[in-house]
Amino acid sequence: MYAVIATGGKQYRVEEGQQVDVERLGAVDDVVDLPAVLLVDGSTVLSTKSELAKATVKARVVADKLGPKIDGFVYKNKSNNRRRWGHRQKLATIEITEIKKG
Repeated sequence: MYAVIATGGKQYRVEEGQQVDVERLGAVDDVVDLPAVLLVDGSTVLSTKSELAKATVKARVVADKLGPKIDGFVYKNKSNNRRRWGHRQKLATIEITEIKKG
């Protein structure tokens, strides 16, 4: 059985026991309920809102970390206009503990 979950504006295909890096959700060892977009169990597919209302996907936050460094540089010709910037997204590693159809 697997599910497609939505968190942080992205969707992830997950199975029980799998670890996934997502945008930060909470503190370490918190248990989080994630909304399921699709749930597949063999030949059974749950995809409508009424079917997914009973479905639950639970995950535990395992660790916090930072994503890759993104370096940016803005330059405008002939105007002495330059700017450097950088960004590292805060991520959480979650472990899927439970997927239930309901």
